[in-house]
Amino acid sequence: MGVLSGSGLLNALNVRVVGSGRRILVLSHGFGTDQSAWQRILPYFHRDFKIVLFDLICAGSVNPDYYDFDRYSCMDAYAEDLITILDELNVESCVFVGHSISAMIGCKASIKRPSLFTKLVLFGASPSYMNDNEYQGGFERKDIDKVFDAMKSNYKDWVKGFAPLLVGADVPAAVREFSRTLFNMRPDIALHVCEIVFNNDMRDILKHVKVPCCVVQTSKDMAVPLSVATYVQRNLGGRSSLEILDTEGHLPHLSQPAKIIQLLRRILYQ
Repeated sequence: MGVLSGSGLLNALNVRVVGSGRRILVLSHGFGTDQSAWQRILPYFHRDFKIVLFDLICAGSVNPDYYDFDRYSCMDAYAEDLITILDELNVESCVFVGHSISAMIGCKASIKRPSLFTKLVLFGASPSYMNDNEYQGGFERKDIDKVFDAMKSNYKDWVKGFAPLLVGADVPAAVREFSRTLFNMRPDIALHVCEIVFNNDMRDILKHVKVPCCVVQTSKDMAVPLSVATYVQRNLGGRSSLEILDTEGHLPHLSQPAKIIQLLRRILYQ
């Protein structure tokens, strides 16, 4: 299929707008999930926001025929999709909440069109997962290669081991939910996304992000060390803050939604 645009992209990515407020809040999910990851968060912001939800092109809830391996070999294409969605919805400005991969997508989009964003909330964000001299991204090259090999060898077994590790906290329901959306992904697409995410180094873009940002990180995350959150906050080009959540795991909106709701209320109503 060709590059999706306009209403075709909105339909393909299952774009929804819910809520009745005047302000626009965009919730963008991370790798391995889809927009359903926000379902426990939504009811608490319906009254004060119009909430834009969509699925990334790589999500298992999107027709895999739309996934162009060449186009989505970098984060720029994802950022272009985000901007297209907002333009099609006639959004002039919004607060953007991006989890994991979407945090960096939001950063890229804000560089391209800073006027679209009044604030970025970046949680579980990492510009580079690879250890490099003084920068500790959390993984050595050999660790990343093992992830790729496991995904290629037996995707089902890889999901069974990966889901509880990434959830971190002992919340079986969150592990089941994350496993469900991981299993929905076509394995070759999941592998391609992981290769792009783990092999890319986007540290150099941080200084170009001028939109105010709040970096949100759990106190223990096997995917993103606290040192990365500190690095991101210190290297962003505009006004920024760092919030450390007293909980474990990379997916607190699944495992500890009450804490995310409380934090977002504080951030959004400042």
